[in-house]
Amino acid sequence: MSPDDVPTDAPTDDRTMRERMLAGDDYIADDPELAEWSMTARDLAAAYNATTPRQAPLRRSLLEQLLGSIGEDTEIRPPFQVDYGTHISIGARCFANFGLVALDVATITIGDDVQIGPHVQLLTPTHPLDAQARRDKWEGAQPITIGDNVWLGGGVIVCPGVTIGADTVVGAGAVVTRDLPAGVLAVGNPARVVREL
Repeated sequence: MSPDDVPTDAPTDDRTMRERMLAGDDYIADDPELAEWSMTARDLAAAYNATTPRQAPLRRSLLEQLLGSIGEDTEIRPPFQVDYGTHISIGARCFANFGLVALDVATITIGDDVQIGPHVQLLTPTHPLDAQARRDKWEGAQPITIGDNVWLGGGVIVCPGVTIGADTVVGAGAVVTRDLPAGVLAVGNPARVVREL
């Protein structure tokens, strides 16, 4: 959604809010169908977060139910929070440390061998700058893509619509507002490339 725009097609559009959201169009966030879908995901996330480290088979089963896909030998340490879960695809041999927040209104695609530090946020939702549109609960989303062998340091925030190329390292606390190419080190707020790797 353009931040300044209020959707003009809403009164005549007969699609459900879920259909609008899945198509990448503006939608009403507090729609009852979406709320129930999110509640189911949060129930699964709560069950996952209540497991112990010795319950690896149960953890794997819960993640397979929660996520769109998850590769072999991938570990996500609880707590782990999502919006819907089903829009998240994680490759093989990934590791996400404590406190990952992955708000998957749009798709979040994570490649193989990705390392994610503690308290990282992957944020696909967008909200309008227009105050009335926010009061009316309109929002949108843009997908996030993280390439193979990326390392996101602790506390990194990845904003809507960002793609991070393979083999890139993002320093702790960085806020990634724009695409990053493959094979670079990026740091800061907003994140900027400081050198090639």
